[in-house]
Amino acid sequence: MPHSRHSQKLAKRTAAWKPGILPFLIPLVFLTVFSLWSYTPSHSPLAWLITICWALPVPGVLVSVQGFFLIRRRIRKAHLMTPPALVEQDFLICLVPTIGRHDTYPALERSVLSYVEHLPEWFPYMRVDVLTEEGCEAAERIDELAATSPLIRVVTVPKAYETKNGTRFKARANNYAHELRIAEGEALEHVWVLHMDDDTGVGPDTSASLAQFINRQRRATPEEVKHMAQGILTYPRENAVSMLTWFADAIRPADDIARFRAFTGLGTPAAGVHGELLVIRASIEAEIGWDFGPKEIVEDARLALTFCRIYPGRSDWFNGRCYGASPANTKDFIKQRERWAWGLVALCFNRKVPLRYRWFLTICVTSWILGPLQHVGTILFVAWFIGDMNTSPVTQSVVILWSLSFAYVIWAYWEGLRLNAIASANGRRKWWEPFAVLLLLPFFSLIEGIGGIKGLWKFVRREENKFVVIAKPA
Repeated sequence: MPHSRHSQKLAKRTAAWKPGILPFLIPLVFLTVFSLWSYTPSHSPLAWLITICWALPVPGVLVSVQGFFLIRRRIRKAHLMTPPALVEQDFLICLVPTIGRHDTYPALERSVLSYVEHLPEWFPYMRVDVLTEEGCEAAERIDELAATSPLIRVVTVPKAYETKNGTRFKARANNYAHELRIAEGEALEHVWVLHMDDDTGVGPDTSASLAQFINRQRRATPEEVKHMAQGILTYPRENAVSMLTWFADAIRPADDIARFRAFTGLGTPAAGVHGELLVIRASIEAEIGWDFGPKEIVEDARLALTFCRIYPGRSDWFNGRCYGASPANTKDFIKQRERWAWGLVALCFNRKVPLRYRWFLTICVTSWILGPLQHVGTILFVAWFIGDMNTSPVTQSVVILWSLSFAYVIWAYWEGLRLNAIASANGRRKWWEPFAVLLLLPFFSLIEGIGGIKGLWKFVRREENKFVVIAKPA
């Protein structure tokens, strides 16, 4: 099937992309010089607080910097890689769970139609499983959608279905689908499950990169073969309702090409994974399962840490994108981050996961939740309140660490916005958008931190777990 003009342009833009390095190096040099010049020694309580808050993100930043340098190296060697080809020896199941509400259906329809349009080009043997709950309000519309293509199948989770460990929410639905694959004889090594969200579509680059990865495993030696991989989540401009949250979500594709690229791409997804554009062998998923218990609301991260323990060194990263939608407003943005923080904090304290697999995630989550304490407004307010406007850390070396961290944050939002723009219809940023994003960094830090603190507070209070699903823009 010939590609539309938009798909052809999108494929060309994504193939030409590589992460920039100047948006990181220029701020790093400027911030380092300025920080060293302006440093004044201090041993006040504020100085100690600043020292801790500024040093904490450094491990995550160093890993992230390694990640985008690894991408640049892989892109330089792309001409040595075997080009994408038809996947003729493997079967692909694209699994998309949905809560099945009317306000989430338009995004689901957009996503499912993209799977049917783009995946068969490289996967002649495939199926799309739409995973719904019995009695969901949009059931009739979902059945009508399935009738439009023989590739689409609706899998309905019975209301009476219970897992052995009492797992709830999305993990319960995923576990039902995985048990169904076992019963149908599809939990095999040559069957791959592509996990997607109901607001996240694919494009021509997605299917080509995924096919390249899966075929590469056919040629790999037993010591090199991979069982799981993750791609890049992007947010096209036309899928966004709010420009503000679209700007704020620039951090997410940057995270994929940095932190996730470093850990997942090097074989051990200790930073977790996200639940879309995650591909895993059905045989491996059958071994791990999703029955993590009733309190699990970040099932994707739990799966990743379990994978680390059982199959260290067996994950990878591929340069394909999926196309999602940012939250419709700031309230939904904070609500989304709150659920993530709630679940991730619980996972960090979960002793069922060995500490060696969750220590890095714990540092990242702590740094995220303490974001408001790193906020320039918070620091200046505390300095004014205690009557000491010296905002230097205890030792001068910490300002170098702060410069590194802040330069990375600037790069992440700059490059993330670029990725989202490339994924959009017009393919480019407006001249003023990168500067607007940089000016809004304090606000983004604030709303990220509010969501994190609210999630932490719910964990501390031991509130009943809830899997909050926000409305999905079409």
